[in-house]
Amino acid sequence: MTTAVATETRFEFGSNWSRFLAVVNDERIAEAERSLMEMLAVSSLRGRRFLDIGSGSGLFSLAARRLGADVVSFDFDPLSVGCAEELRRRYAPDGHGWRIERGSALDEAFMRSLGQFDVVYSWGVLHHTGAMWRALDLACNAVGEHGRLFIAIYNDQGKKSVWWREVKRTYNALPAPLRVPYLLMFAAALETGATAVALARMQPRRILDRWTRYHSVRGMSRWHDIVDWIGGYPFEVASPEAVFDFCRERQFGLERLRTCGGRMGCNEFVFSRSS
Repeated sequence: MTTAVATETRFEFGSNWSRFLAVVNDERIAEAERSLMEMLAVSSLRGRRFLDIGSGSGLFSLAARRLGADVVSFDFDPLSVGCAEELRRRYAPDGHGWRIERGSALDEAFMRSLGQFDVVYSWGVLHHTGAMWRALDLACNAVGEHGRLFIAIYNDQGKKSVWWREVKRTYNALPAPLRVPYLLMFAAALETGATAVALARMQPRRILDRWTRYHSVRGMSRWHDIVDWIGGYPFEVASPEAVFDFCRERQFGLERLRTCGGRMGCNEFVFSRSS
C-alpha cells in the first residue's frame, strides 16, 4: 500500500470513528440509507456492486448493504477497518455480501484488484489522501460501464481554505495533551459563529437543532464531524468547476450536484460514466 503523506502527519480518523460507533443506532442507519437513495435517485441497490472508498465508520457501507448492494469497503486506517467490521458484526453478522479490506485509495494495483462497480462512493475522503486528484482518477477507473460515481469534496474557499489547512496541520503537530484544548477552542468559535447567525436570522430553534437533530443529516454526529473539521489532515480542496472538468475529461456526465453554497463544507457530486 502507498500513501503520499507520512502516517505520523495524518489525523487519526479511525479513532474518531471508533468513538462515533457509540451513537450509531437504527435511526442513524435509516438516515444514511435515505441519503444514498436521495442522491442516487433509487429506492434499492439490489443487484448492484457498491465500492465504499475510505469507509470510515462503515455506516454507509452498512446502509448500502441494507439497500441490497453487494458491498466492498476499504480504508487506509486500521481502526476504521475495525469500525466497519464492528458494524458488520452488529447488523450483518452473516457477513454475506459485504467484504471489508484495508487498502489505500492511492494504491493503483490494489484499486485495480477490486474490479469495477455499479456505484463508487467516497464521501469526504479523497481530499484527505494527500493526493486528491490521483485518488479521484483511480476512483473513476473503478466505475464500470454505465456506473455511477458519488463523491463529496471540500469546497475551495481560497484564502479561507489555506487558513483551515493550517488549523488542521497545527492540530496534528501539537503534542497529544494540547490537542483537546485546541479542539475545544475552535469548536467554541464554530458554535459561537453558528449561534450568532441563527439569532440574526431570528431562528433560535436552530441552535438546539444543530445538536439534537444533526443525525438527520446523513445519520452523522455534529461533535464527531467537528472533530473531523478541525483535525482532518491531509486537507485539499477543489471548486465544483474543477471537479466537473476533471470527471468530464474521463467521460463522466454530471447527474446531480449539491453545493455548500460557497461556504466551508463539501460539495456533493453524482456522475455517470458515458458508454
